[in-house]
Amino acid sequence: MDSIRLETSAHLLPDITTIPLSPGKPESQPILVSESPLNPLKIPKTAIRTSLQASTIDAVFAAVFSITTGGILLSNFLVELGASPVVFGMLSSIPMLVNLIQPLGAYFSEKTTSRFRYSMWIYGTSRVLWLLLAVGIWLAGWGVVDSHQLIILTLVIVLTTHLLGGLGGASWLSWLAVIVPRRLRGRYFGIRSSVASLTNLICVPLAGVAVSTWYGGTLQGYGVVLGIGILAGFISLGCQYFKVDINPQQQNRCGLEGIGNQQKDDGETGEDRNTDGNILHLSSNPQCPIPNIPIWQNQNFLTFLGYFGLWMFAVNLSAPFFNFYMLDTLALDVSWVTFYGSIQAGANLLLMVLWGRLADRIGNRSILIWVGILVAITPILWLGVNGSNLDIWLWLPLLHILAGGTWAAIDLCNNNLQLGIAPLRNQVNYFAIAAAVAGASGALGTTIGGFLAENPISGGLPGIFTISCLCRLIALIPLIFIQEPRRKSLLQSIREFSDGVWHIGHCRRRGEEKI
Repeated sequence: MDSIRLETSAHLLPDITTIPLSPGKPESQPILVSESPLNPLKIPKTAIRTSLQASTIDAVFAAVFSITTGGILLSNFLVELGASPVVFGMLSSIPMLVNLIQPLGAYFSEKTTSRFRYSMWIYGTSRVLWLLLAVGIWLAGWGVVDSHQLIILTLVIVLTTHLLGGLGGASWLSWLAVIVPRRLRGRYFGIRSSVASLTNLICVPLAGVAVSTWYGGTLQGYGVVLGIGILAGFISLGCQYFKVDINPQQQNRCGLEGIGNQQKDDGETGEDRNTDGNILHLSSNPQCPIPNIPIWQNQNFLTFLGYFGLWMFAVNLSAPFFNFYMLDTLALDVSWVTFYGSIQAGANLLLMVLWGRLADRIGNRSILIWVGILVAITPILWLGVNGSNLDIWLWLPLLHILAGGTWAAIDLCNNNLQLGIAPLRNQVNYFAIAAAVAGASGALGTTIGGFLAENPISGGLPGIFTISCLCRLIALIPLIFIQEPRRKSLLQSIREFSDGVWHIGHCRRRGEEKI
């Protein structure tokens, strides 16, 4: 792993800084770079490329780990143990509520000197804890542990690991924000998310078959699959060794613009055309530091928080009840529900890269506004579904394709917009607060949605879908006032949105003609 030290003063010569390798690798000739107001700190592009490749491979193994420690496999494991609905309610609320601890994690991470080491401590400990559940399953097979104790152990591990994840989430996102060049964020995160989605599509059915057909029973089968997932989790941590390390204290102290983030007169290339083409830049200019503006004085970010909080609340009013609507109100078989889920995941996978390229071209805010309107009215489209053959074979698949394609854009652009508007100095605090607001508002939306769904006055599930639609539309209003760096006004974005779609379609047609 290459360790990049963000120096603000020279050690040997007035304008010379060295970039040493980490202690894990043999010392080679140091890379000498110039550091002056006109010549920022240079980072080898090969190190950036290696970091991005390692992060993508990390996403694959992390997806395998997540499949085995959550989702349908963990839920089926608890069902086999005879868990009550209260347990499943706790299982759903824990991931959202633990985001409240992210500001504390941001504080701890900024006291360290290495993003890599902090990540190893946090996520290494988190993944070791899952070994306790694997041991518990093995002991349950010998009759040492009963089902009730195993349920409690599972909940404790889920709560503890998500708390640790909350302590490390903001630091990890800030680490990637520095590594990924601004002009490639949409494309890169689109590809990374697509790779993770493809892993889910392939591994979830395989893991389900392995658990259900294991000769020792489903509980023992889940224990074997869990062991494989834990191994994949450790491999994903090993991939982080090959990512460029960042010292958060030096990042906050120097005037840091970010890798490839300089605004050039000749376009957002992220490179200095007068220097070697194999390098990218980290601005480390002590004469022009980024001002340390408190979060409560950053109006642009506060506007984003208002949008993000309202949006998460509005979405979670209805999000948990679509599957319930199909299973209970429409009385569909669970196989149909899983089939629709696969269709949605496939649409998400196919369109993620397209949305990433479009976001790099026209910006994230424009996509969030126009695609957000589609997402907002989607709950209303469910009101006409009655379980007929036409709905089962046509309307429900179309709804899930629409959901998969639009949510690919929403998830990607929300992440990129947050990366773009948060200043790099004390950046991790911004990410932590955004996650805390999203977790609290999402949990509140789910809770209120549950109460309204059981209240006849609100109209049951159809009433919830209508209320969620109105709240989603209201939540989009603050987006109009958010200023995305180096992006044009809303009216210009409307024109560029159509131009961007035409450009991508035209490029694809040209590629097909060449083939």
